[in-house]
Amino acid sequence: MPPKSNLAHVMPLTSLKFLTAKANRADFAVDDLQLQIEAHAPGVYRLRCGDGASLEEKPAGRGRAPAAEALLARPEAVGELAVSSMVREGAQGWRLEQGDIALEISPSPLRFSLYKGEHCVLSSEAEATLAREAADDACLWQLSLELDCDEALCGLGETAGDLDRRGQFLVSDLPAMRVLPLAWSPRGWGLYVNTVGRVEHDLAHEYPDYYTVCVHDRLFDVFLFVGEPTEIFNQYSALTGRAGQPGLWPMGVWLEQGPQQSLDELGKAASQFRAEGWALDAVRLAAPALCGFQADKPVFEWDAHRVADPRALVSSLQALNLQMAAPTFPGVLAGTPLFHEWEDRGWLLIEDDSGEAYRCAGNEYSAGKPFGLLDLTNKDVYKLWSERQRQWVDEGLGAPVCDAQYDIPDGITARSGETGAALRTLYPLLARRALFDAVAGHKTPQEGVIFSNDLFPAAQRFPWQAGPRVTNDWAGLEHTLRTALSLGASGVPVQLHGLGSAHHSAAGMTPELYVRWLAMNVFSANFAFQGAPGLLPGDFDETTRELVRHWLQWRYRLVPYVLGIVEDAVRTGLPVQRSMALAFPGDPLAHAWDTQYLLGPALLVAPVLQPGKEVKVYLPHGDAWWDLNTGWRYEGGTTWTVEAGLDTLPVFGREGHMLCLGPTAQHTGEFNSARILDEVWMFGMPEHSPVVMRNKIRVMQMQGSSYIKGLEGLRILPSEGLEVKRRGAEVRISRAR
Repeated sequence: MPPKSNLAHVMPLTSLKFLTAKANRADFAVDDLQLQIEAHAPGVYRLRCGDGASLEEKPAGRGRAPAAEALLARPEAVGELAVSSMVREGAQGWRLEQGDIALEISPSPLRFSLYKGEHCVLSSEAEATLAREAADDACLWQLSLELDCDEALCGLGETAGDLDRRGQFLVSDLPAMRVLPLAWSPRGWGLYVNTVGRVEHDLAHEYPDYYTVCVHDRLFDVFLFVGEPTEIFNQYSALTGRAGQPGLWPMGVWLEQGPQQSLDELGKAASQFRAEGWALDAVRLAAPALCGFQADKPVFEWDAHRVADPRALVSSLQALNLQMAAPTFPGVLAGTPLFHEWEDRGWLLIEDDSGEAYRCAGNEYSAGKPFGLLDLTNKDVYKLWSERQRQWVDEGLGAPVCDAQYDIPDGITARSGETGAALRTLYPLLARRALFDAVAGHKTPQEGVIFSNDLFPAAQRFPWQAGPRVTNDWAGLEHTLRTALSLGASGVPVQLHGLGSAHHSAAGMTPELYVRWLAMNVFSANFAFQGAPGLLPGDFDETTRELVRHWLQWRYRLVPYVLGIVEDAVRTGLPVQRSMALAFPGDPLAHAWDTQYLLGPALLVAPVLQPGKEVKVYLPHGDAWWDLNTGWRYEGGTTWTVEAGLDTLPVFGREGHMLCLGPTAQHTGEFNSARILDEVWMFGMPEHSPVVMRNKIRVMQMQGSSYIKGLEGLRILPSEGLEVKRRGAEVRISRAR
């Protein structure tokens, strides 16, 4: 754990004076600084504090451009603010209202409280709400928030442990900590620090009753959200950027090349999938990078040592109806003529002390060879690299694979002036944005995926997030699930699970574990088989291979629903796999069941995470739930022990919802765009329009019946006690008489 900032000289800001109010902003003087409070959007307050010159600096100004332009998709305020004076506990203050949501702020000492109606959802610490230390051009800000004794803190990035982050200490710019900037509480508030500088989150680690945020930046710039988690995610993603659209083929099953597996062996494995009737859509090639700059010229070419005939490789995959993802990296090998030419031109990141290009240690993408990092803050370099990637896409690449979150030392500077934490934060964002421009920039609407394990502010804009490399045992299964749920709770909607890891021993991968892992992956955003001995379906007995076939048929039937959830994430910011705290904030008992999850709005999934058939399931309060395996109905707020064979998984449909399923297929190219759906399952009387890809099915209720349009030609399976009547293009669902 890194040392915490020395806060001995951080002075609390105490004196507050009202200056002026506008339609969506109120200005205050606080000590010798200025505090702006903005109604950024309904339920969203923006607090900015600094000297007057810094606050009024335009977005194009040096140093503020990255935060203003790179991190915010919607920098302008769209809310309305009503400001009034008030007296609370004998002291004068001000109340800044947005409908039933209000921010109350009082002076001497400076303190604020957030209200929804009459309910206070968040208060700052009374004696040290906001403190500041200024040193030269740097500033350190400290914000302290009070916590209830049992209040959970969620979000803030990836973890394989408890989804409640309370008790931890996190630093934003340390890649190993896997931090993201959104924090929220099921109590009804969220917080986002808008900066590319270092942010330290003390989540009741040192002081059990406080959440303390330390921000290293010239300006203090924080957004506070009020509302249910679904409302917070909607406003957060609108503020920082919505997820990109993946398209259809990435929703199919993937096969990853193992580190010791040749391209010929990978091709044979893919052919076996086709021969055995196991559905498959794409292959992901292993590192090192398959394409790169030549040693003496900026030409981007295939690695002839790995791929002697690129056209033959692409053609062989297309013959199997497979797409290809392949690794790349934003660098040029050190010691080459091109490295020296671009060093002289200033196109590589520079070491401050020597003025020479920074040399990254070799990694798996560069085949262990040291390389210089392209300065992607330079518009010419950014454009060149993106254009070279698009050239590769035009030659048959389906999706690039790129991890660009380097632990860049503090003494490295980009042309735009960023260094240290700012550069570590911005670099992976620029790399993934350049790749998304290459893959999706020439499409309308923009579609495409970029595989990466990088985490950074606004990571949710660029799908698809790669999962962790986990051990091939029951602990590894739980690890990959928890990372997906923690990423979803931090605003990243999609993780691609691996079915095990080719980078670990497969000795612990039993047939039972393999099938349980596959079943969970089927009910997720997506997943990939691993091309390594002991991890391919063909390495198991015939019974297991038949179960693989069974679950892959389920996966492709679920594609219309899962892609509908992803499309919904583009609009709302909600993840595909939703933790219990995110989906049911008002049911504290549900939060303890943190390996269950809601898959979209309609399905509750309880993965089997240990050997055996018996599984305990908690069905959240407020809804009834229908067992997909038995058709039985259960009341919410109850706990059950269910039995699940290897061909089943505890999955429950939420009453009032519908599940639209597609046909079985060997790859997404077999989907009929005119008939993407095959069957509809109903969980009680339909009340909600179903989530389904590119389809408009609408539910309307009237006089105790549901009238549905858009189900022409589909088989309908109603719940017990309901009857179906078709009248032209309309379906009527009513209670059986």
